[in-house]
Formats: sequence, C-alpha cells, structure tokens
Amino acid sequence: MLLSDSHTCPLVSTAKVGKTSLIMSLVSEEFPDDVPLRAEEITIPADVTPERVPTHIVDYSGNTTDHTANVICIVYSVNNKKVPLILVGNKSDLVEHSSMETILPIMNQYSDIETCVECSAKNLKNISELFYYAQKAVLHPTGPLYCPEEKEMKPSCIKSLTRIFKVSDLDNDGILNDKELNFFQRTCFNMPLAPQALEDVKNVVRKNMTDGVEDNGLTLKGFLFLHTLFIQRGRHETTWTVLRRFGYDDDLELHQEYLFPLLKIPADCTTELNHNAYLFLQSVFDKHDKDRDCALSPDEVKDLFKVFPYMPWGPDVNNTVCTNDQGWITYQAYLDYTTYVQRCLEYLGYLGYSIICEQESQAAAITVTRNKRIDLQKKQTQRSVFRCNILGARGSGKTSFLQAFLGRNLLRKIREDHKSFYSINTTYVYGQEKYLLLHEVMPDFDFLSEEDLACDVVCLVYDVNNPRSFEYCAKVYKQYFMDSKTPCMMIASKSDLHEARQHYSLTPLDFCRKNKLHPPQPWTCNTVDAPNKDLYTKLTTMAMYPHMAQADLKSSTFWLRASVGATVFAVLGFAMYRAILKQR
Repeated sequence: MLLSDSHTCPLVSTAKVGKTSLIMSLVSEEFPDDVPLRAEEITIPADVTPERVPTHIVDYSGNTTDHTANVICIVYSVNNKKVPLILVGNKSDLVEHSSMETILPIMNQYSDIETCVECSAKNLKNISELFYYAQKAVLHPTGPLYCPEEKEMKPSCIKSLTRIFKVSDLDNDGILNDKELNFFQRTCFNMPLAPQALEDVKNVVRKNMTDGVEDNGLTLKGFLFLHTLFIQRGRHETTWTVLRRFGYDDDLELHQEYLFPLLKIPADCTTELNHNAYLFLQSVFDKHDKDRDCALSPDEVKDLFKVFPYMPWGPDVNNTVCTNDQGWITYQAYLDYTTYVQRCLEYLGYLGYSIICEQESQAAAITVTRNKRIDLQKKQTQRSVFRCNILGARGSGKTSFLQAFLGRNLLRKIREDHKSFYSINTTYVYGQEKYLLLHEVMPDFDFLSEEDLACDVVCLVYDVNNPRSFEYCAKVYKQYFMDSKTPCMMIASKSDLHEARQHYSLTPLDFCRKNKLHPPQPWTCNTVDAPNKDLYTKLTTMAMYPHMAQADLKSSTFWLRASVGATVFAVLGFAMYRAILKQR
C-alpha cells in the first residue's frame, strides 16, 4: 500500500555549499566537472526506491515555482558551518497553542540555532523582532562565544577576554581598579561609568562569587563572569563590542588589518619607533618589572608575553642584546630589541598599543625617516637606528664580532641552537645616542639577497691568521659594493694572532688603498676584559656620515671627536640611568 502518490524533496542551501553537485552526482553517478547554476528537477522512479514511491528532487532557488514539499534537505558545507540559524514558526494566528515547547529543546540541542520565534504576517506578530534577531545573529552570534550545553563560555572566548583583561590591567596587579575600569568603559563604549553604576556592577559580581572582587577591584574571574552573564541574558552585543574594539574578528582571531596596519614607506626611506612608542614600551616594561631591578626575569618575560598567542622570544634573544650577570634582559636591552624587531607592528598590536595610547592603529607608533638622498644632500641625518651587515668567510670571527658588541669576550660560549645572527646596542657619536644593528650575513658568495645588501654600512671581516680568508672579502667588495654608495670597513680579525700572508694578488692594506678604503682595522676579542668598542662607534659614524671623504674618515682627529663625544655621553647616560633606577 502506497503512503502517497509521490514525494517532493527540495534541497535548500546558501551559495557554494555543493547542493547542485549532489543532484548531478545522483543522476550521473560521478562527480561533475562542470556544474550548472541550477539543476533541472528530476524524478526518481518508484521501481528504484525501497518504498516504491516516486520522488521529485528539486534544486531549490528563489525562482522555484512549486514550494510544496514532503521533506526539506538543508545542505551545508562541513568545512564551513558558521552560518547561524533561526527557526521561525509562521502563521501563529491559525492555531490556539504555541509550538515553542516543542521547538525550544531542539534549539538547546543544536548550538548553530541562535534563537526561535513564532510570528504571524497577518497579525503583524513578532515581525520586526524576527528581523532584529536575524540581524543580531549575524552581527553578534552566540556560537563563537558560548556553549549552551555546558552553560559556559568557549575556551577561545575566555582566551580572548583574558588578553583584554591583561592589556587593561595597566599596573599588572591582577585587578581592574575603578580608574582602569573607567578607561576600559570609555575605550569600548565611549562613556565612563557613573560611580554608583560601577558599584552596582561590582555588587552583582559579589553576590554571585566570592573571588570576583578583591580590594574593591574586578578580578579576572569577575571580569569573565560578567561577560558570561551578558551572554546568558542575551546581551551578546556587549561582549562583541569589547572583542571588536580590541581587534578580534568573528572567529575570535585578531584581524590582519589590526596586527599589520597599512604603512606606506617610500623608496630609500626607513622606519623607526617614535617617542610615544618608546614611552609605551617603557610603561610595558615597568608594568612587568615587579621587583624593580631594571631587568626582566624569566617569569617576568613569561608574564609579559601572556597577551601573545605564542612566545616571540627564543633563547637567541639573550645573544642579541645585553643581559645582566644573571643572563636576564635589561631595561636598555629590552628597548634595543624592540627597536629593531621586524615584527614590531604585530608585537605592538598584541600589547594593545592603539588601545592604551588611544591611536587609530600601531602605524601611529612609526616614524618614516626622510629619503637617504636628502640626508646626503644636507650632510646630516635625523635617524636614530642604523644597520651594519657583517660579511666574511667561515671562521673569520663574525659571530665573535657580534658578541663583542654586547661586551662579551671569547670566554662566553654559545650553544649552536642559541646562536643569533643579530646584535644590537647603543653607541654614542658626538654625544648623540644611536642604535646600531649588526647582522651577520651567511657566507654565500654566489648569491647575496637584497636583504644581505640593504644596510647603512658594510663590515668585511677576515682572519689575519688564515691565508685564504681575505680573498672572500675582496671578491664580495668588488662584485657588490665597489660601485655602491654604501660605506665599507675592512676588519682584520684575530689581530692577537700571527698575521699570515694572504693568498691574494694584493695585500689587504694595498687593496684598501687602491679602492680608497681606510686601512684594515685590527680587532680581537681574545681579551680578559670586555672587548674595545671603538670600532662600533666608527661604524655608526660611517653610517651617519656616508658623504664624508675617505680622508676625513682616516683622520685620527675625526675619530677622536666622535669617540670623546661617546665617552662624555656614556658618563652622562650612566648618571641618568642611575637616576631613573633610583626613581623606579
């Protein structure tokens, strides 16, 4: 006995989920190479169905004329189930009872269903509410925030809100005091909370948990509880407003536009952090230097980077900047490292620079320096950061040259997996504090990339004790730097050892004379005390004044003026450092 003459089964979906492909594959028994916009209606004969009932398959679209259906297949793509659903019970004017008792358990069972609503077009019942809920489901979805089955926020939401709490906790005491709460409120909602409203919020938390308020401030647990309460009461927009203000997208990931704002850098220009950015970074350091020793212990570093999705500093950082006797990053080293780090905009984003400093984006932290050609014309520069690329054959002493810049001699051994190809420190030229970044370039003569060549000054290092070491420096100079305007310095490394005759047509001194370079500079780090840093001052000076004639650069009085300025400023700098330490 047939239950019906035939069945109609429309397939309904959003675009690009494969609804038409399903129908085409059913007909041809293979995946179609070319899929039309819409499949024609097909009928499955009764003799090939188990119940012997013909079935009409409809590729449903807005143009479909017959809307009668015995069953509806809602098709979704399993790799994208993020479209929120709303169950709408229409024609409520035709029944005496409500269907909500039947529908609510279904809604609670499936987290993709945002809400359900009964309405009537005839009686205008819940019409505006229906489209309000639809708009709200798109703008402020529940799915990414909350799990109805567990009645708690999802881990990704907790993680995001925890970062927001950490960024907003300006003194890092684990509590949002009234000042911090008002700043948070003004940042997210453009208005402060009245004193009584602030107390009311804290009282709600106090009534529901014992450790949500401490010292009259909101703890992380209290902060998370409030957002759970907002969501449970249907005020998702409050939590979403906070999340989006702090850079999060609908998947609770930080927007690429937030982390990497557009920054236009003209050719022959460089970028540096501006004064406000340094003040922000100083405040971040102060916030986490809990013992006030002007250095970050491993635990303090770990605490600082809790607002990051990963640990950005590896063991190589300790061999990139200066550390104290315990091997901890000092205050100055912290500023040095953040000055050069290539992912500076991203790091400022994680730390909440644009929020705390009330800027449109991290791009406001960056100063684009003027064109280098203008610096050459004016014979002066406004820049503070300079890059020196170190080239030389293997074993010539490049790594030791980098470490000596940090005040380290040969007694300090470095594990291979802790090695850094960079070092950065401050130098002083004519009393001006400058940052010099040294970059060790891998010795591949056949190919040097643009990054290997892009710098303000070049340092060519050879081992005086190795007769084949100088040849590499000579060839690199002739191929890449002879016709460039980048100043070059030749370093005679390991000068404490016997000087071997170099297997090259010219001696290093004759080569330098022929190419109008100043003579090779003897250097060694095989010392009892910290290695001499005069060479680094010379390199910074060459980077600052590339227009200077070689005669000036060779002049002992020129170097003396620069070095005396460095010595005086170093003494003043140490005095200032002690004063700052005393204040801190």
